Amino acid sequence: MLPAERRDYLLGLLARDGKITAKDVAAEVGISEDSVRRDLRDLAAEGLCQRVYGGALPVSPAVVDYVTRQSVAPDGKQRVAATAAKLVRPGGVMILDGGTTALAVVRALPRDLACTVITHSPTVAAALLDHPHAELFLLGGRVFKHSAVACGAAAVEAAQNVSADLCLLGVTGVHPEAGLTTGDVEEAAMKRALSARAADTYILASSEKIGTASQFRVLPWEKISGLITDAAPQDTVIGQLKAIGVVVLEAS
Repeated sequence: MLPAERRDYLLGLLARDGKITAKDVAAEVGISEDSVRRDLRDLAAEGLCQRVYGGALPVSPAVVDYVTRQSVAPDGKQRVAATAAKLVRPGGVMILDGGTTALAVVRALPRDLACTVITHSPTVAAALLDHPHAELFLLGGRVFKHSAVACGAAAVEAAQNVSADLCLLGVTGVHPEAGLTTGDVEEAAMKRALSARAADTYILASSEKIGTASQFRVLPWEKISGLITDAAPQDTVIGQLKAIGVVVLEAS
């Protein structure tokens, strides 16, 4: 099989099965595992897959910059946000992550809701300025412009001094095997720090993130209370997540 044919075969396999196992492909095609890994490295360099131990997974479309992400699956994000907003109780304290879905959560909150919101996102904080009964705490640190959030040591330290009933957290990839992932190591650390300060953590994930992976793991499944997604209940990945005990809240 020529290199171009192998490339097409691998991309087709990824689209069909949602993953590639280098050992299995090598046996099927009759080439060495090293050749398969080399092909996967090339595809990953082009942003066409996310390499993981033993093979590859679909790459998340949510790793693009913040401005571009605003036009990715806006309807799905609004459905997820509407479901997430219902978890915020009057008088409650919520940690709200950054990102476009978190911004949609703010827009879904009743303007007269009395609550406390803790965030490391300047854009989320600005959106809450016209919520007169919402107390707002903005955690500071180095601003990671890709996601418009504060990250780094100062932000993590600030997060360690707050507590909340609820944490609504965004990720770029949701996969039964790779777990909950994002594309930046410091952002992943910040998300862990935020989640650790809340009684319950729910993941916000519109359907384009389901079954995909990014480079850095955020949390193991046992650390979250549930996943909020607009992915179809009959989606294969959703079925796999439920099979391993993940609570899925369907956003319709």
